[in-house]
Amino acid sequence: MFGFGMPELIIVLVIALVVVGPAKIPQLGQSLGSAIRGFKKGMHEEDVKVINKADGA
Repeated sequence: MFGFGMPELIIVLVIALVVVGPAKIPQLGQSLGSAIRGFKKGMHEEDVKVINKADGA
């Protein structure tokens, strides 16, 4: 299927460095991390709502 090893990861990081620039890489990582945390929080809240609704039914 789709393998994503170390050589591919290095190529992606080099391309990101060229496109975004070295000054923006930390900011990009922070934004990505924040988006992932928000998504996980939303998924957890939805799970809690479903469980609470099932308990009340």
